[in-house]
Amino acid sequence: MKLVTAFILIGHAAAFTSSSSRTSLRPVTHLNAGDEFVVGVLGDLHIDPRKMEDYETGKSHFMPIFEEAKESHGNVAIVSLGDLGESKNCDHNPESDSELFAGTTMCHEMAAEFLGSMGVPYDVVGGNHDLEGLDEFETDEENLEVYLRAHNKETPQFCRQVADKTLLVGMGSTLFRDAKFTSHEVTIDQAQIDWFENLVQTHKAEDGWKIFVFTHAPPNGSGLRVLQENHVVNGCCWLNHSNEEQCQKFINLVREHRCIKAWFSGHFHLGQDYQDSITFPTIDPKDGPYPNRGSCVFAQTSVMRAGTSRDGRQQSRLIRGNKDGFEICTVDHQKEGKIRVDATISYRGDTNEVGVYAHEDESYDHDKYFKVYQPCAGDKLHPPDDGFKRYDADGNIPPFDVDQDTVAWWYMSCGRALGMLNGNLIEYDSSTLAPLGLVVGADELVGKKVGVINSGLDADTCIMMMDDEEGMEGADCAALAGDLREQAVVMLDASGLVTVVQPNEDGSYWRKIVRNKMVRMKEVRRVKAAKMWAAELMNLEDDSEANVVSSWGPYMTTSGTAKKTAVPGLTAKSAL
Repeated sequence: MKLVTAFILIGHAAAFTSSSSRTSLRPVTHLNAGDEFVVGVLGDLHIDPRKMEDYETGKSHFMPIFEEAKESHGNVAIVSLGDLGESKNCDHNPESDSELFAGTTMCHEMAAEFLGSMGVPYDVVGGNHDLEGLDEFETDEENLEVYLRAHNKETPQFCRQVADKTLLVGMGSTLFRDAKFTSHEVTIDQAQIDWFENLVQTHKAEDGWKIFVFTHAPPNGSGLRVLQENHVVNGCCWLNHSNEEQCQKFINLVREHRCIKAWFSGHFHLGQDYQDSITFPTIDPKDGPYPNRGSCVFAQTSVMRAGTSRDGRQQSRLIRGNKDGFEICTVDHQKEGKIRVDATISYRGDTNEVGVYAHEDESYDHDKYFKVYQPCAGDKLHPPDDGFKRYDADGNIPPFDVDQDTVAWWYMSCGRALGMLNGNLIEYDSSTLAPLGLVVGADELVGKKVGVINSGLDADTCIMMMDDEEGMEGADCAALAGDLREQAVVMLDASGLVTVVQPNEDGSYWRKIVRNKMVRMKEVRRVKAAKMWAAELMNLEDDSEANVVSSWGPYMTTSGTAKKTAVPGLTAKSAL
């Protein structure tokens, strides 16, 4: 089949607000619109103005592709997946040797010049670094305004018709300074989510519409490879990762609306040489349970510049499609722009498609670039995987030994899913079983036992146990003891010490440890000031000799009365 190419760039551009009323449908790129199209997809650019050689090389690899497509049919576009600038000082500002390049006016103008120089229309979505102009802008709103103006955007989202009933649709991150937890979470605001839901509802698969989606990070449920040490433990793997309802919303829309044919993302800085950089909506039953991904193919996109890749690859994506289906290709910037077909997707009617990998998994150092273990709950044809832990007759999971290689997972009675990965206790999404975040680190858990016990108490027992506990009267305790299937996750060490792993207030278990970057920067400055003050006060030769620690709230206790704020082992003697 003759295919038309569209180029999509993946990065971290962020937007603050969105308005569905202002988002216009961008037209096809040529008047003789047909069913063929070509799209170039670029992953995280992280432009460093001192190192532009790789970008010019990458551009030279795409220009012949675009020129051929323009002559053939004209339906050509580029999509950048965000993270447009390097999150470092790049010697770009003579007045500051500490300002980060990412998110600055210079960054966005340079990125716009590069993307616009390829001679075809481009769109961009905001990544987690695109509003990082911390020294130049006071607020996310101010930073967003410059980002939108530089790239000639009305809103953080975009919609472009690239061919007959074929849409390119993108949504961008809108928070950095105002992020509740880590600033590197990719957050799509509610206005964009509402806009996207309306778009897929009004462009039905049954009417022949085909939608290709672009975001910086992938949605929960995509099944793409992620990195534990970067994104799982920090809670920034998936779109809107820390908001449970919004995090699940995207895959639910994919499952419901089969007009969504493909979803491209970047964020992980991983190459495209292994098969789980692309996942299909359905698989042969002999290969495993039904993945429940609607009619959508998910594709990870690598990076263009050396030094930004986590596995040494320098690659971009190329989409070539027509009315019968599309190809997902790799443009390899380390092999003179060689084009490799990675997957061929054929439409089977308007609501189904079949994908075929076009190459085998290429060799990787899988110990270093491992895929995070994801539990498999099975289906009617397949049992759960071997790691699934079952409860005994008493409703408990007896404590078992944990080492670095332990594989185990289970459901809590509340529906939460927990499991072991490389010695860590991880929470998984209860629906997709995608990793959500770290509960207990390997540094604390390896060498101990972990198990699950019943902890539900009836009201009379509760009153008896808590009668002398100030602030925990019988009525209060009875209300808490209504669920007799309440459970406790426990750890046991060799000395007999038992640690109860308490859930968060919202019922989740994974710890939102990493906080907003602005907050952390202010805390670092406070500690630095305290060190200087202590060194002067105690006549120390160097402030590095000052013994300074930090304490944080809120403090957690089972007591109903707040009497102490000391942190055992840090600001007070350890209780152990």
